[in-house]
Amino acid sequence: MSSSEPHRVDPERLALTPECIVRSGLCIGCGCCAARSMGGTMRYDRLGQIKPLAAGYVPGFGELCSFSPHASNEDDIASSLFQAPRFINPLIGRFEAAFVGHVREGRFRAHGSSGGMASWAAAELLKRGMVDGVAHVVPRLTPGVPLFEYAVSRSALEVCSGAKSRYYPVELSRIIREIRQRPGRYAVTGIPCFIKALHLLAKQDPLIKERLTFTLGLFCGHMKSARFAESLVWQMGEQMEGVAALDFRLKDTARPANWYAAHLRLRNGGVKRLDWWHLADGDWGAGFFQNSACNFCDDVVAETADISFGDAWVEPYSSDGNGTSVVIVRNPQIEELVRAAIAEGRLELREVDAEFVIRTQAAGFRQRREGLAFRLSWPRRGVIPKKRVMPKRGGLETRRMVIYWLRSSISEGSHRVFWLARSLNAPRIYLCWASSMLALYQGVAYSRGWLGAIVDRLFPPKGGEGGA
Repeated sequence: MSSSEPHRVDPERLALTPECIVRSGLCIGCGCCAARSMGGTMRYDRLGQIKPLAAGYVPGFGELCSFSPHASNEDDIASSLFQAPRFINPLIGRFEAAFVGHVREGRFRAHGSSGGMASWAAAELLKRGMVDGVAHVVPRLTPGVPLFEYAVSRSALEVCSGAKSRYYPVELSRIIREIRQRPGRYAVTGIPCFIKALHLLAKQDPLIKERLTFTLGLFCGHMKSARFAESLVWQMGEQMEGVAALDFRLKDTARPANWYAAHLRLRNGGVKRLDWWHLADGDWGAGFFQNSACNFCDDVVAETADISFGDAWVEPYSSDGNGTSVVIVRNPQIEELVRAAIAEGRLELREVDAEFVIRTQAAGFRQRREGLAFRLSWPRRGVIPKKRVMPKRGGLETRRMVIYWLRSSISEGSHRVFWLARSLNAPRIYLCWASSMLALYQGVAYSRGWLGAIVDRLFPPKGGEGGA
């Protein structure tokens, strides 16, 4: 194109709006579009998911939304952030080093869901004066719903309030506005699509680019709706109005780390506990209450974050009830910080390679690579996602295709059936449906029960079936 020709603008990119993304089932509810627009707000919809309300005109929305086909992908973002990495891997991206282990000092490990590394890193950045604030998810101080929200902590002590896993939808718009309004250097903790959205926002907003100093990523299987928390409460015989606090993963050092238990603290002073394997919707891999956008995500390990953290779901670590973290470091400054703490005996970490990290998240990578390629081949209306994985229908065994189809069906159905049960104040409607779908899924994925025996005769199981 010569300099005298007018600049060509993609009309599809200009026409893309938050409403288009929502209607196409691609909105994760991160809140960056609301933060970018004039007067935009976020709200919980009838299914317990966060969506933009009255976002209005959002400048550059096509390049801002994490799930927009016009936005830079994770490879593009990471290559601009981490230009000379020691390692590049097609599944976990660019990185300087990877580790497995836990925090030795303080109560970080005891108070965290895994090895305590995410909270430790946030606190260490504050203690060393490398940031002035850390934005992370904390329980709301006021009673009622929502149960959790983003907040900015400005001391290492405050950071501890954000320890633990929160399987609950939250959004970033309020803390983005706080970062704009209050000068300083900030670190933000988030799931992969949130970290990606922040980098896309920083490309458009010079103030955010200046103040967003570090990003701390969390490995992610999928985002749940707020109705998952309500379902847990129902199954413990309580109502949301009586809940003072909810811990999705109560740590019990006497049991394996992957034996999840939910814990309620009630306003009347009582407590309740229930193991996930007793839940009608307690199998993570079945996809109950999954946000539909998660069906089109190809980032498991937060490839655009300066450092990211997950659980070590391989033996012997998954049997250690104290919890163990997998850590991927991409920023050389943070690598120095981590290695210094190892040398000082404050961290108990062993360096590992990319293949080890991939094994700890094997089921997630199957879902986000093989499963994503299969889902992209399905006909769909609205915005067509553009991913790093190409659509592929062939080459999969029938049983594996059924597993992927079942997950999507359970995800979609759980939102609608729970809405009906909630509207009629009849939890049994949802719980009976969920129990039936769980039995079907586990029969196909894990060969459990009489359904599993039938499926095994029709489609003999192969290696690698099941998983999240």
